[in-house]
Amino acid sequence: MSKKHRSEHHDEHIDESWLIPYADLLTLLLALFIVLYAMSSVDAKKFEDMSKAFNIAFNSGVNVLDNTTIMETGRQMDDADKNNRKSSDEAKKKENREALMKQEQQDLEELKKQLDKYIQTNGMTTQLDTKLNQSQLMITISDNALFASGSAVVKPEARELAVAISTMFGKYPGYEIVVSGHTDNEPISTSDFKSNWDLSSSRAIRFMDILLSNKSLDPRLFSAIGYGEHRPVESNDTTAGRAKNRRVEVSIIRKFVDPENAVSVPATPKQ
Repeated sequence: MSKKHRSEHHDEHIDESWLIPYADLLTLLLALFIVLYAMSSVDAKKFEDMSKAFNIAFNSGVNVLDNTTIMETGRQMDDADKNNRKSSDEAKKKENREALMKQEQQDLEELKKQLDKYIQTNGMTTQLDTKLNQSQLMITISDNALFASGSAVVKPEARELAVAISTMFGKYPGYEIVVSGHTDNEPISTSDFKSNWDLSSSRAIRFMDILLSNKSLDPRLFSAIGYGEHRPVESNDTTAGRAKNRRVEVSIIRKFVDPENAVSVPATPKQ
């Protein structure tokens, strides 16, 4: 009877000492996988953080399976890695954009030099002007250099100018080109043009037609606009002012514009 009692007592207390080395084995396997993960991307900061996590885990006397330090560190490292990649991508994009902006500036400066040289060589300094700002390179052409009074037919001698400009544009493809027509505030009403809107629009389109005779230029990048008398650069109270307001502007639009330095439409001068 006493033997039976001792046997039952022995069965109730099965030796569980095997759990200790088993848990240690799992701990070592977990540590191995985490170390392999950390080593997959060489990062001194990651390695230092991981070492600290292991020191805390092994020196605290707490089973690693019951301690979240290592797992939390792993998540933090993963988040840090993603943030680093994102920062690196943004830095590369910024660097590429700055390089493209620099190249664009060089292109437009060189184009302006060519235009200015053509103007000087052909004695057209009183009829043409170029201006480069943070938004565009603008060529301003006096209307009397291109058209007869009240007409939208480009003068034969002005066609050579338009062809020369289009040839220069062909060396710098990919830019949006806007041709805009402007008049003074003297009303017009003829069989051809009912208003200054009609006249300015037709002049812009006719000049653009000659530019696009250069087949190397992409028509999808061109547009023509008529502003009539509504965007003067001088007062219409004087003959000289009205003459300056009658013009065609050809604008080469920048692809990369700094919003802080972009030029807005000038205010209308007092009449």
